[in-house]
Amino acid sequence: MFRRIGSALLLVWILGFLWFAWFLPQPAPDGARTQGIVVLTGGGGRIPRALAILRADHATRLLVSGVDRQVRPSEFAAQYDVEPRLMACCITLGFDSVDTRSNAREAAGWIAQYHVRSVRLVTTDWHMRRAAFDLWVATRRNRASPEPAIVRDAVPSHPSLKILFLEYNKLLARMVAWLTGL
Repeated sequence: MFRRIGSALLLVWILGFLWFAWFLPQPAPDGARTQGIVVLTGGGGRIPRALAILRADHATRLLVSGVDRQVRPSEFAAQYDVEPRLMACCITLGFDSVDTRSNAREAAGWIAQYHVRSVRLVTTDWHMRRAAFDLWVATRRNRASPEPAIVRDAVPSHPSLKILFLEYNKLLARMVAWLTGL
């Protein structure tokens, strides 16, 4: 009996991993418009993608979540060639997060503060599912605002099998933690 249950669980895990690895999230259509953009730091191409969306006027505000506390806004602007007007009106640098869950909590607070009803989440393709799940959980817990529509905008990458394996298991662990109330 235990062998069958164990075998069934292993088979479900393997099939889930294959789905996770083969069907990575894709970039959102270029014309998709949202009120805000949340970009999570940590992977190449994420911030440039978010800035391109903002400059194309597909959103009015941008939160860069997970910025190192040592980075000054002027340094950020210089590194990414951000115009002072755009930096002043439309970009918030979030310094309060260190991982995906705290990114989501920081983003939920920003969404509530600016009454954002639709948000484009920008992160790497292999990271998108867990980031979107954590953002969904955080916005549901933040009762100060209605739950926003989330548009997933994945930055394509070429993840290794190790990255996919780790991220899949992190997603499963996060879902189990949520189901158990953690």
